[in-house]
Amino acid sequence: MTLDLLAGIGAFDLIERTSSTLRVQQVVQLSLAPAFLLAGIGAVMNVMTNRLIWVANKIERILNAGEDGDVKAMRAELPALEMRRIYAQRAVMFSTASALAISVVIVLLFISAFVRTALGTLVATTWVICMGLLVAGLGSFLMETRTAAKRNRERMRERRNAASD
Repeated sequence: MTLDLLAGIGAFDLIERTSSTLRVQQVVQLSLAPAFLLAGIGAVMNVMTNRLIWVANKIERILNAGEDGDVKAMRAELPALEMRRIYAQRAVMFSTASALAISVVIVLLFISAFVRTALGTLVATTWVICMGLLVAGLGSFLMETRTAAKRNRERMRERRNAASD
């Protein structure tokens, strides 16, 4: 009775297709590259998040400081810090979306191995979306680091000019 019910809804066929160890092994091997990419995205996101936290804490310290001479100089840094915060937030957001997309790719790879519906186009489209999001995240991270480096160069120039006066 149960086998008839399973066969009637196609579940028996699905169980038969998923019982192949060789097929599962092939899918696991195929999903290794996206899984390693996911690990790499996570590592880069750790750096991005640390930079975002540092910038946010620096902004908060400046805003909570008093009104002496040093604070006025520190407040001049706020526009650059705000831009860095925006770039870092975008980098984290795009990288998170990319990690989600690569996770969907891995899920689709497993599903495609065991269903008759051809999911190749969907897998490829999701992969392209993942790469686009990753490029956007890394581009935002690049802009954040460039903004930080530019502000450091400006600060060094200001100190040299102040020392020579």
